[in-house]
Amino acid sequence: MNRTQDEKGQVLSSLVAVLAVVAIVGGLLVLFGTRGNDSVADQPTPTEKSSPKATPSTSAGKPSVTAPSTGPTSAPTPTPTPEAPTSGPPSVPSTEPTTEPSGVPSGKPTAPPTAPPASIPASERPAVEVYNNTARKGLAEDVAIRARQSGWIVTGKDNWHGKIVTSTVYFPAGMQAEANQLAKDIGVGRTKEALPNMKKDRLSVILTTDYAG
Repeated sequence: MNRTQDEKGQVLSSLVAVLAVVAIVGGLLVLFGTRGNDSVADQPTPTEKSSPKATPSTSAGKPSVTAPSTGPTSAPTPTPTPEAPTSGPPSVPSTEPTTEPSGVPSGKPTAPPTAPPASIPASERPAVEVYNNTARKGLAEDVAIRARQSGWIVTGKDNWHGKIVTSTVYFPAGMQAEANQLAKDIGVGRTKEALPNMKKDRLSVILTTDYAG
């Protein structure tokens, strides 16, 4: 009786060992089967769109994946347009000189200087008489000497009694040019036609207090 029980016990132990091995093998099969399904599920299906390839980077010696930028690129900087010209006609530089150049004659010609009157030749000069109408003694003689030095012929000298306004050279008709020449030579400022009581063939000089010669 005891031997039979031992055999049953051995048979039961063997069966239990076989069942344990089967259970372990089944568990391993289940485990590997689940991993295979998960790896397949992670792969993209043919209908899904593939994303763009990442650009590998060699930073720090290890390739890294940089995701491509999906945002819009930066807008180009607009080129400034040239400024429009101001309205109105362009300014024209002035051609007029700011200052009148020196040395340029003006538009109006200047009058030439008056030429001095021609001297009357000694042979054409009439005789001269000199009269003193002042209290200054020797005045007639002094003027007579001055007239002779200028080429005149003095035929007489004396005092004049009467009222004469200013020193004057009196001339008869036709001798005004000679009277002007004599007045210039002796420094008298006035000429006038001869008085009725004067000689008609010569020049008469009457000297008054205004004479400074």
